[in-house]
Amino acid sequence: MQDGFERLWTPHRLVYLQELQQPADEDCPFCSAPDKDPEDGLVVRKGETCFVLLNLFPYNPGHMLVCPYRHVDTYDKATDQELAEMAKLTQEAMATLEKVNRVHGFNIGMNQGEVAGAGIASHLHQHIVPRWRNDANFFPIIAQTKAMPRLLGEVRETISNNWVEKA
Repeated sequence: MQDGFERLWTPHRLVYLQELQQPADEDCPFCSAPDKDPEDGLVVRKGETCFVLLNLFPYNPGHMLVCPYRHVDTYDKATDQELAEMAKLTQEAMATLEKVNRVHGFNIGMNQGEVAGAGIASHLHQHIVPRWRNDANFFPIIAQTKAMPRLLGEVRETISNNWVEKA
């Protein structure tokens, strides 16, 4: 019986499901990033309760994450202040990417918990993925490769230096 869905078979991703590649809480990369040099931590913006950093394994150039400083795992455990600042920083990140990269759209979302696909399940983070018309090609599917036109350090510097603040 057909259900109307096309299938994209990606058996190479099975390792993520089988090995549950999650760091221990004491090794959380989101907890340590704000204390590092911004270049090493890939941090582009710091707020009072949250910060923004580049994704070390981006889906597209400029793929950012908004995280609370506090080590909390799910959205329902974040404080009202953290939620408000996550929203503000998300808006600013979008405006910044529109300014510096002329994006055509965004994917914004959260994966809550390992079963939902969170790469770092123990620390809440929201993805901001810039999108452009025709930004997908055969590389990720056929060659398991994502073509990235700029180095992370260059992307971090450009975004950080051109951050658009929301009043």
